Amino acid sequence: MSELARLLRAYPAFSPIVQNGKPYRKLDFTAANSGLLTRDLSETVDFSNYVFDELLSGSAFNGIGGYGEDRVIYRHRKHFTTDAEKPRSIHLGVDIWAEAGTPLYAPLDATVHSFAFNNHYGDYGPTIILTHELDGITFFTLYGHLSLTSLEGLHEGKPIQAGEHIATIGPYPENGDWPPHLHFQVIRDMGNLKGDFPGVCNAADRDYYLNLCPDPELILRIKI
Repeated sequence: MSELARLLRAYPAFSPIVQNGKPYRKLDFTAANSGLLTRDLSETVDFSNYVFDELLSGSAFNGIGGYGEDRVIYRHRKHFTTDAEKPRSIHLGVDIWAEAGTPLYAPLDATVHSFAFNNHYGDYGPTIILTHELDGITFFTLYGHLSLTSLEGLHEGKPIQAGEHIATIGPYPENGDWPPHLHFQVIRDMGNLKGDFPGVCNAADRDYYLNLCPDPELILRIKI
């Protein structure tokens, strides 16, 4: 376990990122979900109906899951399969599936590291990355698939307080053309990247990236 992971595990409490009061249901987008293998989810409207009408019982629940998953759903998205020799399928964050417009809040004090509109099919869409510091350790959290309005009024270095409203979940197609959800990821080192960071990796790079990106459940602490 990395020093950051130990620090997050020991931290007493983080502010909830989603506060809509709905219970959570764990979603599985690996080959273990046999229902995925017989469906064509290349059309976002069909994918969204599958998630919210079937899996989440007409949006009665929030969906959650995905860290470290080897996801079959990326087979329908060229964004992840352009490199035929190293297709990306290992998910590095946690997804929270909730309706477009759902408010999102900062889990702890931060400053805005960077933001961007990653406007490609299957990409993050509007994205915000925050910088945090705990006990002298700097790390980052990424929020992807947001609404375009979430980027308004931002500037690098803008201070953010724990519990402050920072964004809303975006609708498709502006959110990268996905069913509405938040991709939430913890990152130890951004390198030289701004406004973007890999959220899915090739299986051969799994250990490296999962070490670089600790389990977001260390912050979310959502009970199912």
